[in-house]
Amino acid sequence: MLELDDSYIKSETLPVVIISDQSNRFGLVVDKFLGERDLVVRPLDPRLGKVQDINAAALMGDGSPILIVDVSDLVRSIDNLLNNRQLNQVSGNDDTDIQQPKRILVVDDSITVRQMERKLLENQGYEVEIAVNGMDGWNAVRTNPYDLVISDIDMPRMNGIELVSHIKSHYKLKSIPVIIISYKDREQDRIQGLQAGADYYLTKSSFHDDSLLNAVIDLIGE
Repeated sequence: MLELDDSYIKSETLPVVIISDQSNRFGLVVDKFLGERDLVVRPLDPRLGKVQDINAAALMGDGSPILIVDVSDLVRSIDNLLNNRQLNQVSGNDDTDIQQPKRILVVDDSITVRQMERKLLENQGYEVEIAVNGMDGWNAVRTNPYDLVISDIDMPRMNGIELVSHIKSHYKLKSIPVIIISYKDREQDRIQGLQAGADYYLTKSSFHDDSLLNAVIDLIGE
């Protein structure tokens, strides 16, 4: 949360600090507890401006400087990261780092294309769900968490450009990467897709080489 180096705690118990505001309550894993201290709190130098998640500073008995966390600011920061699905759960009682498969939503009105993409991605270890048109995809992405959306352009009820625009303009969904795959390979179509917010614009010929998989790996990893 504080963008420090990750440290893996190999223990059956995790030291957790509980913080809250009027509407949220969060548990933050810390490296360890040092106990209570009586401190003289000092304001930060105003030339620093507002330091995110930090409220003030203090000096330990040996002269070591420490920072005082701004709990209200920290709660807001956590809430923002949760909304953008950028926080990870922590487990401390297993030496094995178990990773859940990345979830991909494939949106295409062609059953042949859907199944081809699904088989290609599942063979690489991804978890794949499908939507049969743009509106179906829009409903799915609003109700389920996905790491990536792959969409066609020409679809009934809502086309791919509209779907991408909806995703990228939504405050909770805009961080989800989107790949457009279309039969259209004109430059103006590619520009339109990228301007709508797509991270990649590929043609259906990418099924026959590694372009699609390379794009997926680039966006969400293997």
